[in-house]
Amino acid sequence: MKTSIVCLSTALMAATALPALAQETLRIQTHYAPETESGKLAQQFADDVEVMSGGEIDVEMFFSSSVVKTVEAFDAAANGILDCDMTGGAYQTGKNPAFQFVGDIMGGYDTPWQQYAWLYNGGFETADELYNGFNMKLVGWWIYGQESMSSTKPLAGPEDLKDGKFRSPPGMETEIFANLGASPVVMDFTEIFTALETGIIDGADASGLANNVGLGLYDLVEHATYPGFHSMPSDHLACRLDKWESLSDAHKRIIDTAMQKLAFQTALTFEVANNEAAAELREKGVTLHDWSDEDRKVFREAAQAAWADWATKTPETKALVDSHIAFMQQLGLIASE
Repeated sequence: MKTSIVCLSTALMAATALPALAQETLRIQTHYAPETESGKLAQQFADDVEVMSGGEIDVEMFFSSSVVKTVEAFDAAANGILDCDMTGGAYQTGKNPAFQFVGDIMGGYDTPWQQYAWLYNGGFETADELYNGFNMKLVGWWIYGQESMSSTKPLAGPEDLKDGKFRSPPGMETEIFANLGASPVVMDFTEIFTALETGIIDGADASGLANNVGLGLYDLVEHATYPGFHSMPSDHLACRLDKWESLSDAHKRIIDTAMQKLAFQTALTFEVANNEAAAELREKGVTLHDWSDEDRKVFREAAQAAWADWATKTPETKALVDSHIAFMQQLGLIASE
């Protein structure tokens, strides 16, 4: 009996000492660098999933588009090179223009909470159907708020956009900037710093103010728009459909819960981080341009004209545009017709 007890105790101690074996691995790429606020939050998401799953889900997070280019992350996930894409839908407008309206509505909602409200009050099903058509599953959004344009030249109003070479993500934004007189240049997120440093572009629509600080943009430029108004991208977590469906219900719930925490923490973090960044940049001598209501209206009207044009491109785009407009009217953001 003593021998049996000793053997059992030894076996239990050995089992306890062994690390938990991961039953699932999720390979996820984000375009954010690990030192940016968004990069830190992405790492926290990965840690939350691993801890809540008791180590049963191992998240391999690839930062700064280290596996494939930013615009290729969606396809890399759909084709099995990665498992999930943590960039944004607006990078996929070449597949279907409808992705613009799950990625960046442009001149639409004022706050992350309004944009989240659309997703979780009727928008999710329409958006997810679009993703499913490309072997992908929309898991959720993380929205850091309004973006700030950064420039080597003043950005006091729409007139200052004219003839300026601005980095722009692919999609509707390039058309809006062009219609306002700018010369948009589409390039990968990771190429912005070098393009500014070498003078290929005068300015960039990159990210929110705090993330732009993390990217080092204000070591090169002395002007920015703040508070932002033109663009509020919905960064997404989108996973390959068969990979998502292979997960247990418990694992899906863990990832969804961690994603909603990420959404909440992203909005809260940047409410503070952007204001702190603004104060630091003013002390550094960077000029922050707050556009007047009249100037903002010029941009919104240009954006809404683009919505109407894009709604004619595909049935999926029209469905999403109609859904957003109806919800914005419900919130009183735009007038009912």
